[in-house]
Amino acid sequence: MDLSRYQLGSQGRKPALTRCVLSVGWWVENYWKRAGEVEKVINGPVGGASLIRNLKRSDPWIIDFSTLVARCTNFLKAAMTEFWLISAPGEKTCQQTWDKLMVATTRTNNLSTNHKFNIPDLKVGTLDVLVGLSDELSKLDTFVESVVKKVAQYMADVLEDSRDKVQENLLANGVDLVTYITRFQWDMAKYPIKQSLKNISEIVSKQVTQIDNDLKARASAYNNLKGNLQNLERKNAGSLLTRSLADIVKKDDFVLDSEYLVTMLVVVPKINYVDWQKTYETLAEMVVPRSTKQLFEDNDSGLFSVTLFRKAVDDFRHKARENKFAVRDFQYNEEEMKADKEEMTRLSTDKKKQFGPLVRWLKVNFSEAFIAWIHIKALRVFVESVLRYGLPVNFQAMLLQPTKKNMKKLREVLNDLYKHLDSSAAVIDASMDIPGLNLSQQEYYPYVYYKIDCNLLDFKV
Repeated sequence: MDLSRYQLGSQGRKPALTRCVLSVGWWVENYWKRAGEVEKVINGPVGGASLIRNLKRSDPWIIDFSTLVARCTNFLKAAMTEFWLISAPGEKTCQQTWDKLMVATTRTNNLSTNHKFNIPDLKVGTLDVLVGLSDELSKLDTFVESVVKKVAQYMADVLEDSRDKVQENLLANGVDLVTYITRFQWDMAKYPIKQSLKNISEIVSKQVTQIDNDLKARASAYNNLKGNLQNLERKNAGSLLTRSLADIVKKDDFVLDSEYLVTMLVVVPKINYVDWQKTYETLAEMVVPRSTKQLFEDNDSGLFSVTLFRKAVDDFRHKARENKFAVRDFQYNEEEMKADKEEMTRLSTDKKKQFGPLVRWLKVNFSEAFIAWIHIKALRVFVESVLRYGLPVNFQAMLLQPTKKNMKKLREVLNDLYKHLDSSAAVIDASMDIPGLNLSQQEYYPYVYYKIDCNLLDFKV
């Protein structure tokens, strides 16, 4: 594919911004044709990485736009994140099973990108144990997936304004999720294969339950801190009718320690400024003449002070309301205002202190939970393959990354390829609503099949 029109440095090229837009457009246009090309374009000598480096050297102002390009690239890589983890019985050799799949799905019609999925020789156990374990693993799979998504989503919540960086922090064993899945290797240290299948599943269950419990505790503490800070910030923002006035007024704005006089604060709509100046002295009998002063103004209103005798307060308040002036209930208390400011500073400092360790914990435990989840998928494939295909253990596990527009066609090809394994399954469509037959939780096909969806967030990066 000719990329020459995207290279930089020659005279007569398009402006840098145009070149960058064209390059992003090229990635988007070609990704759907061949997902693997994106990786080559990004990492290649004349690809996306080179493009961005050259743009930054030649046009320093383009850095912000290059960040946008990087985000587009991350989105493209995350867009096709559905994998089909399947298994089929070995022919004469497992390699023959693999070769047949490759011929059917990639060499003639490019329906999917395929990878061998390596599952070690696990302890089979008895048939009764496998049948019971099959149901337990299904529930454990659902639970672990939910914890993975909770950790991912909470990371997005914690990062707040940096949500576009979430995807780059969702790593497994230090690599992106797609790389981890496509190059999956069983972790012998965490999940020893000399243990029984049930013991391995219990190790995963205990590990992920601990992550879930820790997440709840940490999230509760951080959310309380964040909520208290937001409440204080909310008090210092918004309309003059409701917001805190502590950061607006000063001690000099008030008559303090007087037995007879008091200073009141009044919110006046901008359109009524003239009326206020004309009428405030007549709203009650004992208003100090020329005592009003504008202290603050926002988009809609102004905050005015006015001094009057204490005995006239109720009458002044009533007449002010009739004239569409809002009297604020406010007493100047320097100690209280100082305490509020100190509380906000303390909460803000505590939040910053907790932020770094919390994000690090989320990154580490997302990785742990995701790794555990993929191992559960491997366990399910192993158990289901033994139950379906029998002993001795002889099956090939395969990971398919379907191209979005060819999913239906890929399903048809797989059904044709493996319909001899279970003729009854070939006619069952999981999308059909058949009374008395619940297929909503997991599709059933003549081959072992489990979906892995790496789109773990509720928003698009």
